[in-house]
Amino acid sequence: MNWIMRKSYINSSFLLVILALTAACNKSSEKTSRVDELPFYNDATFTPRWLIKGEVTDDFHQIPSFNLFNQYGAQITEENLNDKVTVVDFFFTVCPGICPKMTDNMLLVQDAFLKESDVQMLSYSVTPDYDSVAVLKEYADLKGIEKEKWHLLTGDRSVIYDLGRNHYFIEEDLGLEKDPEDFIHTENFVLIDQNRRIRGIYNGLNKSSVQQLIADVKTLMRS
Repeated sequence: MNWIMRKSYINSSFLLVILALTAACNKSSEKTSRVDELPFYNDATFTPRWLIKGEVTDDFHQIPSFNLFNQYGAQITEENLNDKVTVVDFFFTVCPGICPKMTDNMLLVQDAFLKESDVQMLSYSVTPDYDSVAVLKEYADLKGIEKEKWHLLTGDRSVIYDLGRNHYFIEEDLGLEKDPEDFIHTENFVLIDQNRRIRGIYNGLNKSSVQQLIADVKTLMRS
């Protein structure tokens, strides 16, 4: 083997080693769920409750009925949550603070499950009087939000705030009385299973937390 061929062989072998190490690192850095089965959460304390095999779950907290509209004017109700894994957050389109970062991280969730028809996202506007269907549609187009994957919701403010505070438990001020007119502003993402039950809460500003959410979605898809 002449010098040129030997050098080419060494370089090719070195490249293969680098590619193999890179692939191994990427695989090892991918988050997985911390448990094989996710717990259930029934109240704002987010105390985990584990399902015992054969246990009846009728008393587990479930997202109730609601009637809102997405960015295309389509009616969205609790029926849209049935048989799907759903990631939920609360936002508003003109938010100058945490919402843009939350939307960027929700896009990571959208991209991770773009081809999975049984995974969806719901973003409830906390300023529905301003965030009309037309405003939400413009926002969705600007952000690259996929029509069938991610619903931006508007409608009756009292319905949205009741859902956020009393059913998704998205605020962290436990034990503090909230006036119905108090503004909801939270960075939390909530994971809902195929039976409209809460299975996790995550910091929507933290990429590591969002990666854990993505891993937990995959766990629910296998259950």
